[in-house]
Amino acid sequence: MNQIRLFAIGTLMMFALTAGAQQTATTPAGTEKDKHGSTQNSTDPVEQHLKKLSEDLNLTPDQEDQVRPILREMHDSMGKIEQDQSLSDDERKAQKHAAFMKADSQIRPILTDDQKKTLDQLEQQMHPEMNRNTGGAAQH
Repeated sequence: MNQIRLFAIGTLMMFALTAGAQQTATTPAGTEKDKHGSTQNSTDPVEQHLKKLSEDLNLTPDQEDQVRPILREMHDSMGKIEQDQSLSDDERKAQKHAAFMKADSQIRPILTDDQKKTLDQLEQQMHPEMNRNTGGAAQH
């Protein structure tokens, strides 16, 4: 069941990363990103991801400050993985999954029990096929 949760979190994070990358691609050249810690820059995919998590999970400002560097590391890793043309599709998928799992394992301890339950519900909504798998192994 833990694998299912981690896979679902990873997919949620990948969705947020993809959405942020799409908006970043349309940003005019030369736009300078704010220093970390600023939520003013709506084109920064990390800040967009953090905003979405904050809204969905009702994160406190302290939790946001703790989650931000985790998301930044994950997004940076994802970008490097996407740029690495030496990776096969399976290797890329495995490395992305590892990045998701790492971020999940760092974010979950920051959340309250209620926030974890809400996150679990969001994952179930985004990945209903995971609910059908009662064997405890993630379907890839």
